[in-house]
Amino acid sequence: MQRYFIAREQFETNTVKVQGDDAFHIQNVMRAKLGDHIIVADGAGQEAIAEIVALSKGTVEATYSELTNSAGEARIDVWIAQALPKGDKMETIIQKGTEIGANRFVPFISERTIVQYDAKKEAKRIERWARIAKEAAEQAHRGRIPAIEAVSSWRELLAMVPQVTVAFICYEKEDAQQFRELLQAVISKDSASHNTSIRIMLIVGPEGGLTEGEIHEAEQAGCRTISLGRRILRTETAAMVGLSCILYESGEIGG
Repeated sequence: MQRYFIAREQFETNTVKVQGDDAFHIQNVMRAKLGDHIIVADGAGQEAIAEIVALSKGTVEATYSELTNSAGEARIDVWIAQALPKGDKMETIIQKGTEIGANRFVPFISERTIVQYDAKKEAKRIERWARIAKEAAEQAHRGRIPAIEAVSSWRELLAMVPQVTVAFICYEKEDAQQFRELLQAVISKDSASHNTSIRIMLIVGPEGGLTEGEIHEAEQAGCRTISLGRRILRTETAAMVGLSCILYESGEIGG
């Protein structure tokens, strides 16, 4: 059953209207008819099965009986802080990260970032990233659309560290810190205190990696350096491997 995200305020009644590209998709791609059912989600973790009751150009109207909590959301709130990579790699990171279960993406600029940041193009780029996150969330049957933050500076990123339970920073020279042990410690500590809102930030550097100075600054800000194994991963691979490790250790992947 196809899923569509609808503005939260529409759920104040038991009727919702799907408009724009989504309405086009329902009518012209899915070839839906009156009486067919779709899943409508409010983007905040709740959803409902709705029956199509009216079809018109640019609008699909559907009714539902009750909202339920989405089963597609992870218990752990994971932020992927990603140094801007070359080409369309950020689009891949957002798409695949959304499918796996990330809840927020924080792109940032670091010393070795190769991409020439253009503030004038930022709005359009974030708009495209948000659309990719929405489509990936629908495909993966997520209950939320991950937030896409504006591009941050390195200092702005470190200022976000106090907002999370723990911030892990991927560092290829790290061999002392055991990622799994650190994860288990965070998860068990929060489970013991009945905390159900663990928030983890995973910081991934650019193609050339983060500098030793940046690593030192991150540690001073409270970040924990981690290794993702003995193999050197591409920046877009590191984000997905780290995210999968976090969700696996928390029981979100693999049972």
